[in-house]
Amino acid sequence: MFKLIKLEWRKNNILKYIRNAFILAVVLCIFIFAMAFLGIANDPDGTLDAAEGKNIISSPIELFTSISFLVFTGVMYASFIVSAYKNKTMALMFSYPVKRQKILISQMAAVWVFNFTALVLTKLFIYICIYAGSKNMQPSFVIDFNMADPYFYIQLLAKSFVTISMGFIALFAGLMLKSSKAAVVASFLLVIFTEANIGDFSLAGNSLFLVILTVLSFIFAGLSVCNAETRDLI
Repeated sequence: MFKLIKLEWRKNNILKYIRNAFILAVVLCIFIFAMAFLGIANDPDGTLDAAEGKNIISSPIELFTSISFLVFTGVMYASFIVSAYKNKTMALMFSYPVKRQKILISQMAAVWVFNFTALVLTKLFIYICIYAGSKNMQPSFVIDFNMADPYFYIQLLAKSFVTISMGFIALFAGLMLKSSKAAVVASFLLVIFTEANIGDFSLAGNSLFLVILTVLSFIFAGLSVCNAETRDLI
């Protein structure tokens, strides 16, 4: 399986995605650092312009990294899998003496592993920069994390797992609608559904909702794979 994953990375020029993920991480870090220490999130009177309960620094970090990498994941699924069907390159892959399901799983795993790793490293990079900045600068947000606490890393990994797994829903939409654009649009809709708030209400911090959404994501992943042996090429 790992050989197939490496083949997918090589076939799709993974260095291009590494470069793009690195640029995205740097841009996010600069933006969030400016929010935290340079006052771009403040009202003209100098007070923080944030909803109640959102005055902690982990809130924008989790929000903007999750939005960015959920969309990034949708784009990669569109490129790795949906476009491969449309461009008929999947036909070549399916000519290998390997089950279609195994090939499709390896493609999904290649995208999932890359984005999960990239999201975790991006979050760590931003948290470290914010922690370093807080030693010499006065933050607008409350510094609510402790990088010496093992629970910090457990929570970071768990949230990243949920975020990247939601990409399976976007993939299923792209395959069903036979459109790479649909996969990308679905990822945007997922962002709106999971991260947006109505007044003070938001699903982003609802643990039960996140568990249910993760289960649904893997159900959609299974549905994407189960018909691979009989699904016609787009």
